[in-house]
Amino acid sequence: MAQAHLDRLTSIDAGFLHQEDGGAHMHIGGLGVFAGPPPTGEEFREHIASRLPLVPRYRQKLVEMPFGTGRPMWVEDPDFSVGYHVRHTALPSPGSHQQLLTLTSRVLSQRLDRTKPLWEMWLVEGLADGRFAIVAKTHHAMIDGVGGIDLLTALFDLSPEPTKVEQGPWTPAPTPGTVGLLAHGVRGAVRNLVQLGTRGASLAVHPKQAVSEAADVLQALGAAAAPLVSGAPPSMLNRKPGPHRRVEVVRTDLADYKAVKAAFGATVNDVVLTAVSGALGRYLAGHGEEVDGVRLKACVPVSVRTSEKEGAAGNEITIMTAPLPVGITDPVARLSLVRASMEHLKTSKQAQGAKVMTSIENALPPAVLARASRLGFSSRMYNLLVTNVPGPQVPIYMLGRELEELAPLAFLAPEHTLAIAIVSYNGAVTYGLLGDADRLPDLGELALHLRACLAELVAAASDEARTTA
Repeated sequence: MAQAHLDRLTSIDAGFLHQEDGGAHMHIGGLGVFAGPPPTGEEFREHIASRLPLVPRYRQKLVEMPFGTGRPMWVEDPDFSVGYHVRHTALPSPGSHQQLLTLTSRVLSQRLDRTKPLWEMWLVEGLADGRFAIVAKTHHAMIDGVGGIDLLTALFDLSPEPTKVEQGPWTPAPTPGTVGLLAHGVRGAVRNLVQLGTRGASLAVHPKQAVSEAADVLQALGAAAAPLVSGAPPSMLNRKPGPHRRVEVVRTDLADYKAVKAAFGATVNDVVLTAVSGALGRYLAGHGEEVDGVRLKACVPVSVRTSEKEGAAGNEITIMTAPLPVGITDPVARLSLVRASMEHLKTSKQAQGAKVMTSIENALPPAVLARASRLGFSSRMYNLLVTNVPGPQVPIYMLGRELEELAPLAFLAPEHTLAIAIVSYNGAVTYGLLGDADRLPDLGELALHLRACLAELVAAASDEARTTA
């Protein structure tokens, strides 16, 4: 009989579960548009099923620890059915881009079933020009943004010729009973204590090192706590979200970002944040919000995923907060401020402090962890999520069909009504705007502002290039 595979959620993973309350759905996703013709529903299901050995988490579900004695575990689902997770639908042909976004919004408005593996993948037929789409959503407790990009390479191919994946019959390991789960939880707690004890003994032998490391840790914790102390400014973006979502997609050219980067010595991410800042300023001002002198705070996840963990499940991220100078109308001045702020963040100990806090949270009891995790998603910490994930710069394929467009979609935390996810793929930079459908019904306006602000930066870069030539 197969041995049970037990994998306990980290504190970060568990935090995403704890925040799923009311209208806050903590799944992330993506929208991909492929060159046609579409595969049949059966072909699509068989293809995804053939790749599941590469992503074992997709056949695992959550089980709560008895009596709340620890964080939940991932166990293999004895009732797993690929047909439940891989679904098939169609737009009235020829389906428009807006109709596809409406369908995507509805898919993202539905919470994932906690009694099953936490993912879905929808095949959407009927797009104009004979194309088709895939809408995917996965609970953030399972994977982070970079890991999601890694999974693309597992589920899809780097050439039109599909890769064969060798697989034998899959038999789910039995889920342990109460005693087995408790024993596993105790072993995990003991392991944490041993690690802490070993580290403490080492520092006792080397007191100078202990003093130095303690000072570093205190500085890092101070840097991580600074956003809470200073607080994010009040904004219409920080209200309780409802259950319904609205999606907008803005597809742009990576070459434009590189031109701005070359002209002003910035990074591509600096250009992204500058365009986002300008667009938010215009959008908020259009809704009567004061933006002069205001710097919104963006939650900027930073991946710490190593090459050894590429394609692995779970979250390998730390969190930093970056200022968004929404009140600066001049694009070059706004870029200069964003660039300086990001350079300061890179040399600060904010990310190190976040890692220290995460290690502390790993030792907390579940009830305490649930309360502590709320701080990380508080509107006092940040106004909105802005996450930028690098994707492959070569085309990828599914069943021989090329992925032509890829848009990432983030999540709305309990006190936030807007999240912006960005991915670069095959020469394009695409923004996925996710908003609360009732609070932000005019999300398309923000998309228009985003295009305009990027165009201004490109024009400024062109002027700069001519001046310095």
